[in-house]
Amino acid sequence: MSEPAPVCPECASEYTYELNGFQVCSMCAHEWSPEAAESDDAEASVIRDAVGNVLADGDTVTVIRDLKVKGSSAPIKVGTKVRNIRLVDGVGDHDIDCKVDGFGPMQLKSSVVKKA
Repeated sequence: MSEPAPVCPECASEYTYELNGFQVCSMCAHEWSPEAAESDDAEASVIRDAVGNVLADGDTVTVIRDLKVKGSSAPIKVGTKVRNIRLVDGVGDHDIDCKVDGFGPMQLKSSVVKKA
């Protein structure tokens, strides 16, 4: 029994076929390489900090610039350590779920922290 054809990454159609080493969607005419799609999925799941280190659940990070916090007059200062982070698919580019001492639970962007 053969494997089912992959689903189109553009329109999610199951009506795809192979042509010259590429997958082609018969509904939207999108073409993609099956190998590239697999490597994109693996690359997308890796979250890196501001200097390029790979982050993981449970890591400790340090804030690299002052961050204004909605509803608070005081910012989160440079050098604030945030322990036990959780990587999530948050709102916008916020991909870290954490609790910051003195501020409570919030989401941060990986571009404003570095691994401690």
